[in-house]
Amino acid sequence: MHTVMNRLKLYIQLTRLDKPIGIVLLLWPTLGALWLASNGLPDWRLLLIFTVGTVLMRSAGCAINDFADRDFDKHVKRTAQRPLTSGRLAAWEAVALAAVLALISFALILPLNALTKELSIAAVLIAASYPYFKRFFAIPQAYLGIAFGFGIPMAFAAVQNAVPAFAWILLVANILWAIAYDTEYAMVDRDDDLKIGIKTSAITFGRFDVVAVMLCYLISGGIVAWVGWQYGLRMWFLGGLLVAAGCALYHYTLIRERDRMRCFAAFRHNNWLGAAVFAGIALNFGFL
Repeated sequence: MHTVMNRLKLYIQLTRLDKPIGIVLLLWPTLGALWLASNGLPDWRLLLIFTVGTVLMRSAGCAINDFADRDFDKHVKRTAQRPLTSGRLAAWEAVALAAVLALISFALILPLNALTKELSIAAVLIAASYPYFKRFFAIPQAYLGIAFGFGIPMAFAAVQNAVPAFAWILLVANILWAIAYDTEYAMVDRDDDLKIGIKTSAITFGRFDVVAVMLCYLISGGIVAWVGWQYGLRMWFLGGLLVAAGCALYHYTLIRERDRMRCFAAFRHNNWLGAAVFAGIALNFGFL
């Protein structure tokens, strides 16, 4: 029993279930899309499917990411003791676990329409290929934004059996938001990433990293504001955006000196930024 519990603990660490920040960064935009697609009245079954699916797919993505980066992570202070890198789990276990989680996630959407299933296949391919983009793509955070935001078009597809232009525009906003928060994350590991040759937006932006982060916040927020306005969202929605803007300004105070731990704190605080935007959407529909 002790061995089983130790193994389970390692699997939890591998899938980052002990660090749920990544789950909520996927979940807030997905929930916002569900509310918009359903005019504020999402089916509880869709809420359950997309919430559980988000947890499963994020966990699968973490396992694949650690598999792909297992030889790089040993050179990074923050990741050197991860289960694969430290040798406590075998590489095949990460692949097997990711496959099982992805299959369970796909099983969840079997009752949904064909378009949602087709988009889910694209989502899996994007999530699985993301870790390899760091080998050659100068701003892999943009690709991460697609992976983290693909719940947006899937949510619209599940509700409307179509993906309107607004869904793709919101995906663009999510890409910019992901560049912002994951650049903050990458600023923590910049020195190690430079040594091992991993490409990140923090390295690509160089001394303009803080400016780039704030511009991404600004443009992303502007896009979300415009889309919400087109949907007729007003007071509560704008209030949520003001809170989100306050979060972004707070992040500036954390990252401007480029201190590792403060940059990591800024990254984690994006949970509240995403929550504020979603709360504005949900409350606006609730009080219309």
